[in-house]
Amino acid sequence: MIKVKNVTPSAAFAMTKKGALLVDVREPWEIAGKAFDVPHIMVIPLGKLAQRLQDVPANSNLVIACNSGNRSVTASRLFLSRGYHKVVNMERGIIGWEKEGLPVKRGRKKSLFSLLLQQFRKRD
Repeated sequence: MIKVKNVTPSAAFAMTKKGALLVDVREPWEIAGKAFDVPHIMVIPLGKLAQRLQDVPANSNLVIACNSGNRSVTASRLFLSRGYHKVVNMERGIIGWEKEGLPVKRGRKKSLFSLLLQQFRKRD
């Protein structure tokens, strides 16, 4: 099994202030309610990550994050297995991030139904 380096939310925030890219692997409906408030961020849901790896700069320092730290471990292993070397997993996800008082953006919570309708409208 691929060994993943873990960092605390505070350490992850410090990394983003120095230019690291935060890759949020949560679903859009999760992010609609609460998002990381950092300048360098990409949102790629875990289920689409394998198809979108080429969108992530291979030479960047990457902080992988999710809601609680579980999906981000899986995503971190995927990055490492595909030749990305500067990858860390943020422990405890946005839950830990918020508990440490780090910046979040709050959106209006949308129901899962309204988000699904929005997705179908985009396809027309």
